Amino acid sequence: MAHIQKRGESSWRLVVELGRDEHGKKIRKTRTIRVEDKALLKTKKRLREYLEAELYKFKAEVESGAYIDPSKMLFADFVKEWEKKYAKKNLAETTLSNRLNHLKNHILPSIGNKRIDSIKTIHLIDMLDGLKRKDGSDKPLSSSVKNDVYKTTRNIFDRAVEWKVIKENPCIGVPKPKVETTHELDVYDEEEIQELLTAAENEPYHWKIFILLALTAGLRRSELLGLEWKDIDLEKGVLDIKEVIVRGEEGAIIKRPKTKKSFRLVTVPKSVLKELKEYKKHWNKERMRMRNSWKEEKREWLFCNIDGTHFYPTTPTTWWNRFVERTGVRHIRLHDMRHTNVTLLIAQGVHAKIISERLGHSNIQVTMNTYGHLMRRADSEAANKLDNLFRKEG
Repeated sequence: MAHIQKRGESSWRLVVELGRDEHGKKIRKTRTIRVEDKALLKTKKRLREYLEAELYKFKAEVESGAYIDPSKMLFADFVKEWEKKYAKKNLAETTLSNRLNHLKNHILPSIGNKRIDSIKTIHLIDMLDGLKRKDGSDKPLSSSVKNDVYKTTRNIFDRAVEWKVIKENPCIGVPKPKVETTHELDVYDEEEIQELLTAAENEPYHWKIFILLALTAGLRRSELLGLEWKDIDLEKGVLDIKEVIVRGEEGAIIKRPKTKKSFRLVTVPKSVLKELKEYKKHWNKERMRMRNSWKEEKREWLFCNIDGTHFYPTTPTTWWNRFVERTGVRHIRLHDMRHTNVTLLIAQGVHAKIISERLGHSNIQVTMNTYGHLMRRADSEAANKLDNLFRKEG
C-alpha cells in the first residue's frame, strides 16, 4: 500500500507500507519531496501526475530492495552501498582501487562513524585540512592525493543526493584542493642511461628487454606487461599496444587500454629490434626447457614467469627497486623511464604531436602540460644556436 501526504506549501511525503513487524507495528518507508517549479504547483492535474509518478518510482525502489533508508545511516554504511551499486559498476579497476584506498586511509577514519545526513561542509573542510600520511610521518601529503580524496568524497555525496538519501551535497562549498604542478622530472641523462644498460647486462634476459623497451618505446608498465609476441612485428620493429595488465581488487586484470589513443603502434630502434629477435630465440628455448611445467597454453606473454604465466602488475616495480639498490644505479621511479624516453625524443627534435602519439596521450594538450617546458627549453636552445650561426662579428 502506498499513498501521498501533504506536508507543507510545496512539500509532500511519499509513504510505502510493507505490512507489520513481529510486534504488530506497521513497517513504513517514507521519502519527502519538494516541488520548486511554481508553474507545476499551480496546475493541479500536472502536479498530481508528477506526485503519483514519484510515488510509483519510490514504491518500485522499495519493493526491489534498492531503497536506502537514510534514517540513522552512517557514512560508512552508505559507502558500502555506493561501492556495490555504483563504484563496482562504473569505475575502472585502477580507479576503484584508488578510491577504496583513499576511503580506508583518509576518509572513513575521519567521518565514517558520522550519520550521513549530519555531515556538514565544515566537517569536510576540517577533514581535508587534517589529512596526514598513512605512515604517520610529518612529510606533507601531496596535492594530488588531497585532490583524489576530495573527488572520492564528492562522488559519494553526489550519489547520496541522486538517490535521495540526503537533500544537499555538503561538498558544495568545500574548496577543491589545487594540484601543484611541477616541471621537475626525475630522469636519467645519457651517461646514466649507459650506466643503467651496463648494469642490466647481468640481469635475467627479460628484465634487460623490459628496460630497453621502457627507455626506447616509452611504454607504461601495464602496457609492457600486456605485450604478447603476436603483438610484435619482428620484421618492421613495430609494437601493437592493445592490452594492458593492471591490479584490481581481486588480483591482476587483463583488459583493453582506457582510451582510444592508448591503442597505438610504436616503432622501436633497429638496435632494439635486433635485441628482441635474440630474446625471442631465448624465450623459445626456455619454453622448450620447461616442457610440461609450462602452464600458459593460450597466451605468449613477452614478460612472464618461468611457467609462462604473466607477471603480477607490481612485480616489475619490486624488481626495479631491488635492482637499483643492488647495482648502485641512481634511483628513479620505474615510471620515470617513460619520462626519460620523452626527454631523449625532445633532445632529438621530435615534434610534440609525434611524441604525444607514441605515448598514447588522449590529446596533445596532455603532452604539452607535462613536457611543454622541456620543449620550450629545446626551442630556446635551438634559437641560440641559430643566433650563434648568424651573429656578425663586431
